[in-house]
Amino acid sequence: MEKADRIVGVVLTLYTRYPGQEGDEVRCNLSSWSVDAEFRPYGAKLVTTILRRRDVTYTNISPAPATLKANWALGFRPFTTGQFAFLPAFSSAQRSCRVLEARPDLAEMAMLSDSERYILSEHSALGCRSLICICDGAAFPFVLMPRRILRGLIPSHQIVYCRSLADLSRCAGAIGRFLLRSGILLCVVDAREPIGGLFGWYRANSGLKYFRGPRPPSLGDLSFTELVMFGP
Repeated sequence: MEKADRIVGVVLTLYTRYPGQEGDEVRCNLSSWSVDAEFRPYGAKLVTTILRRRDVTYTNISPAPATLKANWALGFRPFTTGQFAFLPAFSSAQRSCRVLEARPDLAEMAMLSDSERYILSEHSALGCRSLICICDGAAFPFVLMPRRILRGLIPSHQIVYCRSLADLSRCAGAIGRFLLRSGILLCVVDAREPIGGLFGWYRANSGLKYFRGPRPPSLGDLSFTELVMFGP
């Protein structure tokens, strides 16, 4: 937003296109916005201008408490109700499951789709840990972001990408044993309730995230959002 060639308001948006069986899906992460104090009444208009596209799923994954009422008024609804902190090494693991660090020259990368290979490679470049769990001849991609929780005292990993929470439960034991090599015991994933097959605890109303649009993001999918780009 400009006045007399001076920028008085900005909105930071992160767009990503995801290929799907029913056509491409476009997501827009509304990362942040700022309007000069004297133009603050125009802030809502600035945001609604961005929200015009009906084919885009918009997300707000870090809303400030003071903006929650405005989020609801703009049509945003929660797609998570809390977070699940778990100890993956405490989950059972099939002997046939193994976990590999994703690399461009890794033969098992060919078992994934083009879009999944892209997600793994791009997030590795952004400082995340991209893993492939091979289980019963099938490959399951995962992206984990290192972070510290509880006032920065405890190292952990946030689940940034997985196909589904069912896949996470299936591979958690193997991933947990893999993470133990680097001293990581704790992981966190967005959830709506306790997750079967994972040993941990559900924290309601923690890390709430909102969406507006045709399709909410899958739980466990925070790929290409501000969390990855700019950190927690």
